[in-house]
Amino acid sequence: MEKKEILLKLRQETGMNRREFAEYFGIPYRTVQEWELGHREMPGYLLRLMYYHEKTKEKEQLLPKMQSEDGKISIVRDVDGKNIVIINDIRFRGKRKIKWDEVEKYLREYVKKYYEIEAYSDRIYIGKDFPDEFAHSRDSEKLSGANAKAKANAAQAIGELIRTATNKSMSEDHENKHGTRAQNGWYRYDVRFGIPVYDQNEDLERYNIYTAKMLVRHDADGKLYLYDIIRTKKETSTPSGLL
Repeated sequence: MEKKEILLKLRQETGMNRREFAEYFGIPYRTVQEWELGHREMPGYLLRLMYYHEKTKEKEQLLPKMQSEDGKISIVRDVDGKNIVIINDIRFRGKRKIKWDEVEKYLREYVKKYYEIEAYSDRIYIGKDFPDEFAHSRDSEKLSGANAKAKANAAQAIGELIRTATNKSMSEDHENKHGTRAQNGWYRYDVRFGIPVYDQNEDLERYNIYTAKMLVRHDADGKLYLYDIIRTKKETSTPSGLL
């Protein structure tokens, strides 16, 4: 069965018309139309991701589906059941260089908020130091090209990244480098997110999947504070089990 036939069958099984289906998955209507008509071939891994998502809804009750009110951020699972935060809006483009001051300004909206990691029930707070560290750390300065763009746009999904963080590890603050701010040490978690790639006509071509480390400091006040998201890197292959 061809991809366009599988896509059409999947949409029909959802009971949605083409426009509803496109809005549900955050894909431009014209793109879905061209995929169904066979005018363009959709990425195989994306078809599998959509198919898997719909076919495992009952299992996904273990982790409620999360989606922002405007539909720009959502969480899906790959065929291994691992979460991917999908960021459907490219807010920070930067043809040559990311304007990190704009990213910092955007991140200030998170200060004083907190989110809980589903896997560990760890409550992560957003302190005043986070926006500046995220935007101007050595990690950000070293990033370039697609990786820099990915980290900048991950700023839109801080809450979702915290909620889906995995692989918790702990280390001490060597030589008390950060004083009371990390008096009780550091925690690291793995996060994973996807960024859309559009063609010259602004039609969706695919999603690039990225991995990163979420760095959290354990303050003297006993609370966990998000410090930075580091080591943003594009996965060398599509998620396991996806074409």
